[in-house]
Amino acid sequence: MQESMLKKFKKSDVADKVSLIIALIVLVILFSVLNTNYFTSRNLMNILMACSLMGFVAIAETYLIIANQIDLSAGSVAAFSSVFAAYLVKMGVSPIIAMIITVLAGCIIGVINAATINYLKLQPFIATLATMSVFRGLAYILCDGKAIGISNASYNKIGSYRIFGVLPIPVLILIIAFIVFGFVLARTYFGRSIYVLGGNSYAAKLAGLNPKAIIFKLYIISGAMSALAGALLAARMNSGQPAAADGLEFDAVTAAVLGGAAFTGGTGTIFGTLLGMLILQGFNTGLLMLGVQTFWQEVAKGVLLVVALTFDYFRKLSRTKKELEESKLNKSNLVDQA
Repeated sequence: MQESMLKKFKKSDVADKVSLIIALIVLVILFSVLNTNYFTSRNLMNILMACSLMGFVAIAETYLIIANQIDLSAGSVAAFSSVFAAYLVKMGVSPIIAMIITVLAGCIIGVINAATINYLKLQPFIATLATMSVFRGLAYILCDGKAIGISNASYNKIGSYRIFGVLPIPVLILIIAFIVFGFVLARTYFGRSIYVLGGNSYAAKLAGLNPKAIIFKLYIISGAMSALAGALLAARMNSGQPAAADGLEFDAVTAAVLGGAAFTGGTGTIFGTLLGMLILQGFNTGLLMLGVQTFWQEVAKGVLLVVALTFDYFRKLSRTKKELEESKLNKSNLVDQA
């Protein structure tokens, strides 16, 4: 029975992410030693609040990377959405309706991204690089290059109110998002179809899947999540900022890859992305608390991305080795049976 439980643990996502969990623990201990204010409830909540911007996009990027796709427009869409939401509230639209309209606008952006990939046959990298520029420009055009202040107390409360005086609304929404999207990816037909598409698009077609439809759904999710992140950011900052969320997509991709999502597609989990996000944001916050200058923080983030890609490379080698061993074992079993 103990051997059976051990085998189940080794196959579980937790066992696969033991190194990340250890890295997170070491990171917390290191920065706690260097700064006694690091491991406090207040600072930990600040880290989670910072994660509430990156986290939504990281979830969407995980889905896309598993399907061998990517969205470089996420940061620009978040900035556009923060300005758009602020503009709607300023025009007298109720806060909830403004957020719903903003998320729907994000869905439309996702449709545009998917259409350029499916029908114009552009590479995801090129297509979303173009829309990244487009929607960042539209954000500046919509507000004439100036931040739009939000005076609506109800809307601002969405970004600042703490449930039971502890848990901020954006963090609660992010936790729910991780649970829901984690379940969908791991336990549903749609989640399995994402893995199949990323592993082999030709095999996905043979299995009766519609790659174009899946890609549309994935980019709609990405647009919606980026828009939600932008709308919540506007509530936190009490304004719509066209320059906000610069480089957000790269942070999100780093978190996903650090968490085990492979650029070759077919591999990755939401749990891994959660750990990658916490490591990345915990690392950034730790450097900030130590007074490290901003440009050195950018260097450190770049190094962390290289480390994540290096891990991705070695994970790929390990997977290839296991597949070869399993293939040899299967052939050996067939020979024995014959």
